[in-house]
Amino acid sequence: MDNFQIETAQNVNIVQNVAGVGDRILAYIIDAAIMGVYYFIVFLLVVGTIDALGDSAIFLVFMVILLPVLVYHLLFEMFWDGKSPGKAVMKLKVVKLDGSKPAFSNFLLRWLLRVIDIGLVSGSVALVTILLNGKGQRLGDIAASTTVISEKTPVSFSQTILTDIPDDYIPKYPQVTVFSDAEIQKIKQIYRENKYKGNHHIILRLSERISKVMDVEIDGMPIEFVDKVIKDYNYYTQNM
Repeated sequence: MDNFQIETAQNVNIVQNVAGVGDRILAYIIDAAIMGVYYFIVFLLVVGTIDALGDSAIFLVFMVILLPVLVYHLLFEMFWDGKSPGKAVMKLKVVKLDGSKPAFSNFLLRWLLRVIDIGLVSGSVALVTILLNGKGQRLGDIAASTTVISEKTPVSFSQTILTDIPDDYIPKYPQVTVFSDAEIQKIKQIYRENKYKGNHHIILRLSERISKVMDVEIDGMPIEFVDKVIKDYNYYTQNM
């Protein structure tokens, strides 16, 4: 997932997680499916009455039927905090480049340019613009100073089993391979949380449990032992 950093008027740096192209396409497909279901239901309701209407009445009926689809994205994004149903499912959201909520004029401008971005050449213009822009913007977004961000919580490096180890790192406990990735991830989570909170008694109990499973003696301080085990696991699994 790409991101870009902005600076607000208060000199606060904000990192925006740009919505991925794949997520935006899926959101578009979901919205298109919803509109398709709407068309189907309305067609079933009015198909029996069309023959009884005159040409002008038929035109008026079709305009009324078409109107909700035409303003679908504009109304949903304006009244649902920058989201359409498809965007909500994919956890996407339209925001201004400074991270604030767009005004009606912003939503209106990006909606008007959907004709060029998505209506022409089956969305190719929007796709190419988003890929080249770097800030997740199609032409409508560029004109309206908006973008589409992902509200999915990214997995941070600290939440994975990965740990930085130097190239000349020397491991000590080959027994660490008795653990699975999930077990080491849990050990790392408990270790980091309680080290930060100063709960050394929990780290002591964790180290005792680890040493028992590995059938080794704790060498040094419990906090150093657990840290060594995590690094050793990374060393052995990355070099297998």
